[in-house]
Amino acid sequence: MHIKQQTCALGAELVGVKLVDAIHDNDLFAEIRAAMLKYRVLFLRDQNISSAEHVAFARRFGDLEDHPAVGSDPEHPGLVRIYKTPDQGPGRYENAWHSDSTWREAPPLGAVLRCVECPPVGGDTMWANMALAYENLPAYIKEKIANLRARHSIEATFGATMPMEKRLALKAQYPDAEHPVVRTHPETGEKVLYVNVFTTHFTNFHTSEHVRYGQDANPGGGELLRYLISQAYIPEYQLRWRWEPNSVAIWDNSATQHYAVMDYPACHRKMDRTVIIGSKPY
Repeated sequence: MHIKQQTCALGAELVGVKLVDAIHDNDLFAEIRAAMLKYRVLFLRDQNISSAEHVAFARRFGDLEDHPAVGSDPEHPGLVRIYKTPDQGPGRYENAWHSDSTWREAPPLGAVLRCVECPPVGGDTMWANMALAYENLPAYIKEKIANLRARHSIEATFGATMPMEKRLALKAQYPDAEHPVVRTHPETGEKVLYVNVFTTHFTNFHTSEHVRYGQDANPGGGELLRYLISQAYIPEYQLRWRWEPNSVAIWDNSATQHYAVMDYPACHRKMDRTVIIGSKPY
């Protein structure tokens, strides 16, 4: 296995390896897992694997979860099909910068995404290193956010387009989660900036430490949250990956955010994704 680093911030392409071999080869899988923790996101080309093999490889990291808004392939539980079609028009909106499912009490450890079909041009995916984003924050900001916590909501994102009754039922099933603004990586121990598009507000900002008068709380707290969320937008923390059929990305969801770029014409973009259950952030 040869490792080709993609940017100074994160990312590496694995060359000379087949993921199907890592299903049963413990040493190879250990190498891949170690590389994921080091480079945050890994890429492989020409991985002509079946849906069953995709699921089997992802399960080496841990149990898989379904997505309440998207659902899984009935024949392969844990495999989510993210398929865009030419007739969707404006409805093919992709997403904003995010870590997967931070609205869960225990957000995912990571994900494995395989390209089935992609546009002839466009439709790339970008990733950002949120451990590096935290590391480079000014010292006074680190001090200010050290003990802050924030809400993450599925209702305000995936639920926003639903009728009110369905949206409220979704929130009842998945109540807003509260996480530290700066989490500790569960395996490396690094500090990671942990706010994204799912984050609605700080839950413990309105104290005498932060607020003298009302304007310190609103818009003060909101402006601080927007500033922190915007760190993922900095190019020096990012990479951009051009998809081809049978390309695969494997990423550490605890330390990165990603963004699916919707710059392609009306056409098919078919991606199969597995998401690995993680642990409660601390």
